Amino acid sequence: MVRQLKCSFCGRPFPSSTGSMYIKNDGSIYRFCSSKCRKSLLKLGRDPRKLKWTEYYGKKERGK
Repeated sequence: MVRQLKCSFCGRPFPSSTGSMYIKNDGSIYRFCSSKCRKSLLKLGRDPRKLKWTEYYGKKERGK
């Protein structure tokens, strides 16, 4: 059975055999379902809460 992962940018599930993974020097791991998500976060620096096509659209920060 293939494990489902969650995209770090858009929040949609995708199979573990697809997508890409990015590991920062501080040890944090980002998993992306597509190059669109990877480029939006790493190259363009977009906020997923401001894009309508993400699952995180319109969500506020927790813990305040």
